[in-house]
Amino acid sequence: MTKTDVSITIGVLAKRAGVNVETIRFYQRKGLLAEPDKPYGSIRRYADTDVARVQFVKSAQRLGFSLDEVADLLRLDQCADCEQARHLAEYKLGMVREKLADLTRMETALVQLVTACQTAGNAEVSCPLIASLKR
Repeated sequence: MTKTDVSITIGVLAKRAGVNVETIRFYQRKGLLAEPDKPYGSIRRYADTDVARVQFVKSAQRLGFSLDEVADLLRLDQCADCEQARHLAEYKLGMVREKLADLTRMETALVQLVTACQTAGNAEVSCPLIASLKR
């Protein structure tokens, strides 16, 4: 760390990044965040750049990137390879669109089943929802 870096504890890092301490440790085990040296008889200190890195990881996760994909993005950031980052984002966008299509199909099927349940008021007839799930 340089003298301009603010030296903060893991607890402060977690609070500033909006995560808990165990998340920081997990990211360190996964290689997403470096674990600083621990001076003899003291505690590890982190920099503001570490806060930004954790926030980057969380932002990427909110966009649906896995931790392995986040690691790829972090490596690409170091070499400023925008084209590869774009390819990764295009792949992720395709996956999101597939999930949306699946969710739309699920929604359509559930709307039909809910409607069928509402119109099946006869107690002698099996519930259309349960009957369709048995098939």
